[in-house]
Amino acid sequence: MADGTLKIAAIGDIHVGETSVHPYRELFREIADRADVLVLAGDLTNHGKPREAEVLAEDLRGIGIPIVAVLGNHDYECGHVEELQHVLEQAGVHFLDGNPQEIRGVGFAGVKGFGGGFENRMLDAFGEPTIKQFVHEAVNEAMRLESALRQLETERTMVVLHYAPIAETVRGEPPEIFPFLGSSRLAETIDRFHVQAVVHGHAHHGSYAGKTMRGTPVYNVAQTIEKESGRPYALIEV
Repeated sequence: MADGTLKIAAIGDIHVGETSVHPYRELFREIADRADVLVLAGDLTNHGKPREAEVLAEDLRGIGIPIVAVLGNHDYECGHVEELQHVLEQAGVHFLDGNPQEIRGVGFAGVKGFGGGFENRMLDAFGEPTIKQFVHEAVNEAMRLESALRQLETERTMVVLHYAPIAETVRGEPPEIFPFLGSSRLAETIDRFHVQAVVHGHAHHGSYAGKTMRGTPVYNVAQTIEKESGRPYALIEV
């Protein structure tokens, strides 16, 4: 960071299984040599099992750079979110989840996000209570992101999500599932702030880069997405 920028390695959807043996140890060591911060953009585990978190923690422990993360939908599957987070926090992971973090002058704000669709095709809170509840969850995640961004006073900010804030970075997925991959409500929040970059995962077959309506760069960092770095992780300077 000699020129004042922070080099960030971002990856999502690593889906660690409970029978895996050091699945990412070498990759994380490589990242520690190339980046100042590691960002994990959700779906850290296959099913949200504490044992899966323990496997991941073994690979993360002692890599020597700050780690920030949000959870993904897979991490909620078994209903052990608090235990999963505790295991990973013991390995040095700071979960954003509405609680921003500042690292060397760069602010990190993040939430999981939720679905609901994009732009003029977003789902409205109209009709059955279950539809309203679905939309409420998307609105609530956007509000939590706004609260986190308001807490930051840094000149440079990165937003970390699991669900996508724009349609551009989910293109490549079947159009029928777009509403379940993200929500423009997240982008509307982001565009009210001066954000340098946004990363997300979830869309394994989407596209790497896009922009919000106001021009904020958005990167799909799911590990399956081809990136400029040529590696499973993106390298972004902020």
